[in-house]
Amino acid sequence: MASCADILRSEFPDLDGEVFAYVTGILHGGGADFESVDDLVEAVGELLREVSQDTKDDSAIREICQRLFNTLQLDEAQAQRCSQVLLDTPIQLSQIADGCGDADVLPGLLLKRGQTSMVNAKKLEKAEARLKAKQDKRMERDSLKSSNPLVLEEASASQAASKKETRMESSGKNKSYDVRIENFDVSFGERVLLAGADLNLAFGRRYGLVGRNGLGKTTLLKMIASRSLHIPSHISILHVEQEVAGDDTPALQSVLECDTTRESLLREERDLTAKVNAGRGEGTEGARLSEIYAKLEEIEADKAPARGPALNSNPFATSSLLREFSGGWRMRLALARALFARPDLLLLDEPTNMLDVRAILWLETYLQTWQSTILVVSHDRNFLNVVATDIIHLHSQRLDMYRGDFENFMKIKEERLKNQQREYEAQQQYREHIQVFIDRFRYNANRASQVQSKLKLLEKLPELKPVDKESEVIMKFPDGFEKFSPPILQLDEIDFYYDPSHYIFHSLSVSADLESRICVVGENGAGKSTMLKILMGELAPVRGIRHAHRNLKIGYFSQHHVDQLDLNISAVELLARKFPGKTEEEYRHQLGSYGISGELAVRPVASLSGGQKSRVAFAQMTMSCPNFYILDEPTNHLDMETIEALAKALNKFRGGVILVSHNERFIHLVCRELWVCENATVTRIEGGFEQYRDILKEQFRKEGFL
Repeated sequence: MASCADILRSEFPDLDGEVFAYVTGILHGGGADFESVDDLVEAVGELLREVSQDTKDDSAIREICQRLFNTLQLDEAQAQRCSQVLLDTPIQLSQIADGCGDADVLPGLLLKRGQTSMVNAKKLEKAEARLKAKQDKRMERDSLKSSNPLVLEEASASQAASKKETRMESSGKNKSYDVRIENFDVSFGERVLLAGADLNLAFGRRYGLVGRNGLGKTTLLKMIASRSLHIPSHISILHVEQEVAGDDTPALQSVLECDTTRESLLREERDLTAKVNAGRGEGTEGARLSEIYAKLEEIEADKAPARGPALNSNPFATSSLLREFSGGWRMRLALARALFARPDLLLLDEPTNMLDVRAILWLETYLQTWQSTILVVSHDRNFLNVVATDIIHLHSQRLDMYRGDFENFMKIKEERLKNQQREYEAQQQYREHIQVFIDRFRYNANRASQVQSKLKLLEKLPELKPVDKESEVIMKFPDGFEKFSPPILQLDEIDFYYDPSHYIFHSLSVSADLESRICVVGENGAGKSTMLKILMGELAPVRGIRHAHRNLKIGYFSQHHVDQLDLNISAVELLARKFPGKTEEEYRHQLGSYGISGELAVRPVASLSGGQKSRVAFAQMTMSCPNFYILDEPTNHLDMETIEALAKALNKFRGGVILVSHNERFIHLVCRELWVCENATVTRIEGGFEQYRDILKEQFRKEGFL
C-alpha cells in the first residue's frame, strides 16, 4: 500500500516543498488525533483544495483524505515504518535544498527558481490552530481518564463515504426522505457494537429495533440523532429518550417550543415589531413582517396550542412546571413534544416505559396514523405487533431486516435458523464424505488426479458457520424459607393523603398471601406506587391499619431503581458494600445469576445499559432472600428474553408477589389477580387484563379516540 508521501506526490505533482513538509509533518505528528476522515479533512483538506488550483473539487479532496486516513490505520509495525518515512522526508528535503542551492534537482517537491509559495500564510496558521486545539482537547481527556479511572467511555461511529450521495448532497439534488446508512461501525469505548452494518429506512415505514440488553440499540439511536452517522441534511430528526428532565419550564411551552419553524418566526416577528415601535426600523420591516404573517398563517401557528397531542386527558394545558410531573407524565410529555414537532425521522427509545395502559393504547393508535418514518426501540411484544411494519434485529454486530410485525419476525427468524443449521450440517456431511475419499486414496498413484480434484472441490466450498444461538437467560429468586399461615400482608380501611384536600386513598382494604400473584394497574398518578409504599410500611396511613406477619421479609424493586444504585463503583463493589462479609466469588455468583458476569461485574455501573442496571438491582434485591416481592415496573429496560426469564423465576418462586406493570405479555405470564387503582380505591377485576383492556377500549370509543 502506498505511503502517505507517495499519495501526496501522486495526487499533487506540483506541490511545493513548504506545503509538502507541512502536510507530511501533520500526518506524522497528529496521526493519532485523527479519529475519523472528517478530522483529517478539517486539518489539511482546505489547504490541499487551495493548492490544487481548482483542479479537484471537494469530493475529490475528501477521497484523497480518505486514502491518507486509511494509510494511517495500518497495523502498528506498518504505521511505524510509515511514520518514519513521514518524519524523515521533509528534513532530508530541507537539507538537500540548503546544500544544493539549486532546487531544480527535485522538481515538483521544492520551490523552483523564481516561484513563490502558493501557501496562504493565514490559512496555514488557522489549520495549525485547529489541530493544536484538537490535540489539547485529546490531552485533556486522556489526563482526565488517567486521574479518574471511572470516567465513562464514549460512543463513536464511522462509515465509508458514498461518492454518489456526497455529490447529490452537495448539489442539493437529494430530495428523498429514505434513510440509507451503509457500511458503518459503532463502538462504545473499545467495544465494537456494530461492524460493517447497513441500515435502510424507507420513508413512511415504522421499524421496531430489537435485541439483547447491552448490544447497542440505544447507542445506535444516539449516533443517528447526533448525525454522527450521515443523514441527509434536509431530513429532520427528533429523538425521544427515556424521560424529560424536570425544570421550571411550563409543560405546554415545552411542547410548543419543539416546532422550531413556528418558534423562529414568532421570535423574528417580536424583534421586528419592537424595532418598528422603537423607531429603529430601516424601512424594510413592513415587507418582512407581511412575509412572516403569511407563513404563520400557512402553518396555522395560532392553532398550535390546541394541536398539541393530548396523550389522553393530560394536564399539559395547565401552567404546571415540568418538575411537578411524575415519571409517567414526563414520558407522556416527551412523546407529546415529539408528536407535535412532526419530524421526518422519529426515534423512540422504550416509549412505553412508565406509561399506563390507557396511554399505551392511545400511543399505539396514534402511531399507526404517523405519516413519516419511525425507528423505535421496544421490548413490549404487543406494542411492536400493533405498531411496527418492519423489525430490525441487532445481533452479532450486525443488523438483520424483517418485513412484518414482531410475531412474523419470530417465525421467520426461527425458520432461517433451522435452514441455516440444516445447510451447515449437510455441508459438514458432504465435507466428511469427500475427506474420507481423500484420506483413503491420498497415496494411490492411480487415484492421484481424483484426489486432486476432490481437494480443489473442498477449497471451493463456501465456509458455512454453525448457527450462533443466543445464550438462554436464566433468573432465579431464592426461596429457602418456611411457609407461615395468613394473614401475611393486609391493609384495613386505609385513608391516605399528602394534602388533606385531596385523598389518594379512602377506605382502602386489600390483602395478599404467599401464593399471591397480583398485578396493579391504573392511570399515571392514580396512586399505585403510593399503595406499594404503604404495603411496605414506608408510608404511614392517616387512618386505618396495616398488618404484616412478623416473619415477613419484603424485597422491593423501584421503578426508579437506578437512583438506588451507586453508579461510580462496580456491581461487585456495590454488593460488597451492601452485604459485607462475603467473598468476591459469592458476589460474582449472585450477579452471574442475573446475567452480570465477566467484565460486566467489575465495570462501573454507570457504563452498563439500562437493562443491565436493572439486573444489578435484581441481584441486590434478592441477596437477602426475601419471602415476598413488591415490584414497581420491573420490566422497564429489560429485553424480551430477560422478561421471559423474570416471569419464569417469579412463577417458580415460593413466596408472594405484588407488582405494577403495563407489559401485557408479562402480566399474562405471571399474574392471577388484577387490581385497578382508581377513584381513591382499588377494585379487583375478575376477568383479568383482557377485561380491563376492553373497558379502556370502550371508553376510547365513547371519547372518539378509536
